[in-house]
Amino acid sequence: MCGSPSLSLDTIRCSSHNPFCYMEDTQWPELKLPHLLYTEAVQKLHATIQNEWDSIRQSACQTAAGRALWKHVTRDPLAALLAGETHLRKLQDRIKSDHLNKAREISGVILAVRTLWFDSKLEAALNSFNGGSQVVLLGAGMDTRAYRLGCLKECDVFELDFPEVLQAKTTLLQAALESIDEHQHPRMKAKSLNRVGADIRINDWHEKLLTSGFIPDKNTTWVLEGIIYYLSHPQAMQVLKIIASKCALAHTVLLGDFMNKPSTTLSNSNFHFYSDWPDQLLPSLGFSHVKLSQIGDPDAHFGLMDDPSNLFNKLRSLPRSLQTHPDDGSPCCRLYLVEASGLPNQINT
Repeated sequence: MCGSPSLSLDTIRCSSHNPFCYMEDTQWPELKLPHLLYTEAVQKLHATIQNEWDSIRQSACQTAAGRALWKHVTRDPLAALLAGETHLRKLQDRIKSDHLNKAREISGVILAVRTLWFDSKLEAALNSFNGGSQVVLLGAGMDTRAYRLGCLKECDVFELDFPEVLQAKTTLLQAALESIDEHQHPRMKAKSLNRVGADIRINDWHEKLLTSGFIPDKNTTWVLEGIIYYLSHPQAMQVLKIIASKCALAHTVLLGDFMNKPSTTLSNSNFHFYSDWPDQLLPSLGFSHVKLSQIGDPDAHFGLMDDPSNLFNKLRSLPRSLQTHPDDGSPCCRLYLVEASGLPNQINT
């Protein structure tokens, strides 16, 4: 199994692992910051992140904050250190407000579901390979799968992101490694980890991946979590075409989340690329098998989306072709979770 013993759906639904069970009678737990966040070096680094990073780079810390505050299901003990106090407190305030207002979707739950979906599909992909393989995380940000997923024990992992993001992550993890508290020491679970500083909006990212030891004809899982919609359409298509081309060389699996058009047209959005039908797009690029899920589907709720009246369950009942909700005219914002694969002898022509 991947990492810690997997939680069954019934365990999540019926025990304290499910925040929607214990929150009915108790308050959301108070925020407890790891002591490393109070050290001078770590505070200085997070101050730099807050003051100098743009919103795209800071999204790495926002994602880490979500995993930290939902750690009862995501099992990511390093996430709080990587998120920083500012992002943790902002999300904690939103969660407490949602709880008090009895919101149908608690802030961060979609990120928790997305994380669990990627974890489960990554494990399944690795089990489909014979022997060792590679995992490439594009836009890796503050991802810690190399430290928390035991299923990576035979995998060479490549994390690719902006150089300054990966350097900050390395510095923070080193601070944890040097901590006197051995329980906070990060322990590598992957066979190897290579960090590749590159901007996937620029075409040299693939060359940098190759020079870092990536082997094109080795079985590979590509993880594009929370990244593809930040790219322009030409940039995203170029990335997808490069990954699809690997199907001619080795067993290739792509795991990604895609937004539909209404999701990218909201005000003050940093999102650009969209695909209303990624399950049609990816086969056209060379993938032979594609499966699409929506938040709330049987493989994409993990006992956290049981309320039939929540936004995502309502959307699932509507045709995907609808851009606006027939009841109130609100945009039908969808997030698609997609797994695609291809083999050299199964390439679409």
